[in-house]
Amino acid sequence: MFKNNCAVCHGAKAQSTPNWRTKLADGSYPPPPLNGTAHAWHHPMKALEYTVKNGGKAFGGKMPGFGNILSQQQTKEAIAYFQHFWNDDIYNDWAKRSGLK
Repeated sequence: MFKNNCAVCHGAKAQSTPNWRTKLADGSYPPPPLNGTAHAWHHPMKALEYTVKNGGKAFGGKMPGFGNILSQQQTKEAIAYFQHFWNDDIYNDWAKRSGLK
């Protein structure tokens, strides 16, 4: 799911784009890395699912929503794909924040 829907912007290994913290000329932000080197792991699963479904415009980005494209299961598969790049410490911190542990 990730490779077919998200990698074009977030990179095949969820590594993002260079200078993802710097606003673009239009005031939006480029896609952040999802591989554990940015802030995605600070968000609980519901927030990650919300962003995939509704897009990132509310957060200053340009990401479109995939709610009409991906099922809930496919959304979870895309999230699981980028989470597999997270090291154990990051995943465990995320799981605690999300109430999974």
